[in-house]
Amino acid sequence: MAFENRLLLLALAAGAPALALALILTWSSSLSLIGRITVTLCCIGPWFYLAFSLRNRVVRPLQTVSNLLAALRQEDFSTRARDPGVKDALSDVFREINELSEILSEQRLGALEATALLRTVMEEIEVAVFTFDAENKLRLVNRSGERLLAQPFERLMGRTAAELNLAECLEGEPNRTLQMAFPGGLGRWGMRRTSFRQHGLPHQLIVLADLSRALREEERQAWQRLLRVLGHELNNSLAPIKSISGSLSSLLTKNPLPDDWREDMQGGLGIIAARSDALSRFMTSYTRLARLPPPKLEPLAVTPWLQRVANLETRVAVTLVPGPDLILRADGDQLDQLLINLLRNAADAVCESPVPPQLPAGSDLPRESPQVVLSWEKSGHHVEIRIEDNGPGLANTTNLFVPFFTTKPGGSGIGLVLCRQIAEAHGGNLMLENRSGQHGCLARLRLPLG
Repeated sequence: MAFENRLLLLALAAGAPALALALILTWSSSLSLIGRITVTLCCIGPWFYLAFSLRNRVVRPLQTVSNLLAALRQEDFSTRARDPGVKDALSDVFREINELSEILSEQRLGALEATALLRTVMEEIEVAVFTFDAENKLRLVNRSGERLLAQPFERLMGRTAAELNLAECLEGEPNRTLQMAFPGGLGRWGMRRTSFRQHGLPHQLIVLADLSRALREEERQAWQRLLRVLGHELNNSLAPIKSISGSLSSLLTKNPLPDDWREDMQGGLGIIAARSDALSRFMTSYTRLARLPPPKLEPLAVTPWLQRVANLETRVAVTLVPGPDLILRADGDQLDQLLINLLRNAADAVCESPVPPQLPAGSDLPRESPQVVLSWEKSGHHVEIRIEDNGPGLANTTNLFVPFFTTKPGGSGIGLVLCRQIAEAHGGNLMLENRSGQHGCLARLRLPLG
């Protein structure tokens, strides 16, 4: 039975006892027949009227609430309930529905703006975005994806990943580099895959970024930097060689030769030989930098390794601070070269520069003499090796790892570059900085534990 009918029956049943009593008293009284009928009609009429009125007073507000909720469900937030202007439960219901409509309207506007922004970003970004459903059918593609597949959106939707040559992207590691060919381009692609759910169903999002363009730009910039360095070094050596050889050639054309022509010849040839040797050393250093072999990983105990390399530096006393016994998987020869370079730089700094007469309070280094401190500690799944000195510190930290940049007389400018290459080849990193609030430099070498 419908709610309205049940409500009507309850209203009629509520008045039925009183009506029955009134009818019994009326028909048992001494009134005439016409009087009895009149009284009976006067009782039954209001009874039915009040019951139906009660039904309408309850049902009509519920119908209004139903219409308001239907409007909200259909996202029509312009419909509002009229406030009766009295403080009762029905007014509270209408007021809450109106406030809910305001909130949903604001949220819908924000969602539309966010969706529009997302759609604009999706269309304008230079990476291809694809969404596949549980059956590996395409459900979403942006403009870059259309250009990559050389087909419009309408022809791509609903096709499987295999038909679009994207099945490989849905398998294997979620983040990797692929060598693939598409109708709209070929080369190396950076692929990222993630899963999400839409309407309760699983979907996969594929993002393809063209790495070839970025790699070509990086390669072009690398060649430009290399040519600038090579050109600078070659000019530094060839310019004096050309000048002196021209002077010597002019000297030999003189007739008669000057008395000191032999000394001039020997001096000029000596300068040419010196510049040739410098150019040869530069090319050897460059070859060494470019041909660093991949590390041969073997177990390496940290404590004996650091003790052994620290003993190789004899110009200054290297203070070794004890640390935990740890094991690395690394190339011992390459790490020896890395640590020797760092200790040599620290020793050069404290030997060639005067020690400040007073070191700041709290310094770990002795005040009376130049010294280098070597320490290490475990940090998560890595070991951090610290080399501290009390020298003058770093005057320029910007160009520390620029190849062939050096502030040392006769330096090659590849030591720190080699150190960083070795550290990164082992999955670690190398940082150099001035000691905070103190004189000297701090080198931090971070390597993964085996």
